[in-house]
Parts: sequence; structure tokens; C-alpha cells
Amino acid sequence: MRRKKTRKIRVENLFIGGNSPISVQSMTKTDTRNVRITVNQIKRLEKAGCEIVRLAVPDMEAAKSLGKIKRRVHIPLVADIHFDYRLAMEAITQGVDKIRINPGNIGSRERVKTIAKAARRAKIPIRIGVNAGSLKLPLPERKARTNLHQGDISHSGRMSKAKKMVASALQYVKILEKQNFHQIVISLKASDVSTTIQAYRLISEKTDYPLHLGITEAGTKFSGTIKSALGIGTLLCEGIGDTIRVSLTASPEEEVRVGYEILKALNLRSFGPEVISCPTCSRCQIDLIKITNKVEKKLESLFRQKSIIARVQPSRFYPLKIAIMGCVVNGPGEAREADVGIAGGKGVGLLFRRGKVIKKVKERKMINVLLEEIEREIRRR
Repeated sequence: MRRKKTRKIRVENLFIGGNSPISVQSMTKTDTRNVRITVNQIKRLEKAGCEIVRLAVPDMEAAKSLGKIKRRVHIPLVADIHFDYRLAMEAITQGVDKIRINPGNIGSRERVKTIAKAARRAKIPIRIGVNAGSLKLPLPERKARTNLHQGDISHSGRMSKAKKMVASALQYVKILEKQNFHQIVISLKASDVSTTIQAYRLISEKTDYPLHLGITEAGTKFSGTIKSALGIGTLLCEGIGDTIRVSLTASPEEEVRVGYEILKALNLRSFGPEVISCPTCSRCQIDLIKITNKVEKKLESLFRQKSIIARVQPSRFYPLKIAIMGCVVNGPGEAREADVGIAGGKGVGLLFRRGKVIKKVKERKMINVLLEEIEREIRRR
């Protein structure tokens, strides 16, 4: 799939847009005023491969904590600002790498201009983060329509929610551009997948600023992952999107994991191993579900250690395809496509490397033998 060309925006030592890799973001779920706990969570996110992290800034105490946090972490920090523009000003003073403002509640044009001037002096970007749940057009709807083509208006003469989101974002883009500010990233998030997709499709035709993708308030680990994969995945398949954040009612590390799985599934990024496993059936004579879960858990910790190497020295890190199959029907064929794989029998398993059988092992030893072979494969690279 070919990505639509967008501008390249710098966020500290990372780029969004242009030909840059699609980056994976998350957001802390701690009290930003508690520096120690917040720093610890960000460090866990770094190990998980998070490339940009956003922090809520509910009050001035939280804003003043950002500098202390910034000095103790290694990935770019984004200050999430709502309601009070003075929090954005303090966050910039504290040295954050990016500001997110919500057009639905940030206030007057003058406040936005003030933020833009400060961000330009600090040489940091601003994300215009439109949220369907707090959508409020700063101008009357009839004026907002002038930013859209006639075809964007419904037969009733009223704009859909997706089109209102786009109109709101474009008005704030104009405010920033009038301040000679062009370091802009845009997001248009709704909890409804269809609305989100429609909004991003529309704005991708109207601007070349990089787009931050996500389904807001997506839900729990299970339902939220499905909604995020559908929404983000659909847009990425259409070449839309430059950075992603999966929003889950779960740990932020899980958000990062799901984000990379979406990118891996679409062959857009390689991070850690790809595990393929059969769904099992009556032919399976080993506890494949238990074995697969154990292997995935072991691999998480193994590749978490490798993640820093992957960012610093990409040439030393290659994706691995690992097959865990339950019988000889799919096993040998799938294992042939994998770097390393096992195919189970009755109490035993065959260990494969690129389609060739290495050895036959007992079921109780299969996990350890597979992990040892994966380690050897890493060393060989």
C-alpha cells in the first residue's frame, strides 16, 4: 500500500509524516503530578517500544511537573491540554516536545495564537486534536461550511459529525497558519469507527499535514483492540495516517503492543516476532493453546530487551516469523514459511528451521527447545 504524501514534522528526535515510519504512541494513565510514578510508567513504555508519549495536564501543578519528568525519560513528551491555554504555555516553558490542543474546549482565537507564538519560539509542533465527544465549532456552522465543498453537505443542509470534525480542524489550521506556524499534526477521533474513517478520508483530501490516527474511547482490551484494528487498519490500507495511538481501557503497554501488531499485520513496521499458530481441531493431540500462550509471554520479555537495540541500531534487529502448529496437516507447510517453528504430535513435537526438521522433542520440552532455537537465530543475525 502506498501512503499519501504528507509534510514531515519533527518531534524531538523523531519525525512524523513524509517518508518516516509510522510511529506508535501511547498515553500515561498516572497522575502527572506524581513524577516518580509517571516516570516509571514511561520507562515501561520505552521498553515496550513506545516512541511518543502523551501526558494529561489537568492543572498548573501537573504542568510544572513536566520538566522533571522530561529530564528522566528518553522519548518525546506531548502535553495534552484542555480548557486552559496557560497550561500549554507552562508546558512549553517546561520543555515538552509537542502540544496537543482540543478545538472543542481550548477557547478563543487569541488563546490559540498565543500558544502558536510560544510553540514557534520553542520550535515544537502542535497537534490539533478534534474529539467527536467534545466537538464545538468555533464559528457558526454556516461559516464553517465555506471550508468544505458542496458535496460535503448532506441533502438536509446539515453537516454530518465527520464533516463538522473536519471543518473544526481546518479552522484551527488556518488560525495557526496565519501566525506563520506550520508544524501541525491533525487528529479526528470518535468512538464510532465509521465516523472516524469518514473524517480522516475527508481531511486527507484537503490538507497535507501529517495525520495522527486513533479510535477514541475504544473500550476494553478485547473490544477496543477490535475497533482500533478495524478503524486504524482500514485507514492505513488506504494510505492514510502517519502515527497511531490505540486507546484502550488497559495498560498503556498493551496499547503499544496492539499498535505494533496492527502495523506488523499490514507489513508497515517490524517489531519483535510474528507468531502464527493454528486454531486447533480434533487432530491436535497436544495442549497447543497453553504452549502458544507460554511462548508469547516468554517472547514479550525477550524482545522487550531487544527493542532499544532495534531503535538505535536497526540493522542488528530483524523480524522473526515463528510457527506453532498442532498437527502435521498445517504444521510442516506453515513451518516452512517460518524462520523457526514446531509442529505437535501425540506428546511430541518436531522442531523446524525454514522448513527443515531439526529434531524431535518431547512435549514437555517443546517450549524451552523452541526458545533456545529462537535465541540461536537471533545470535546468527
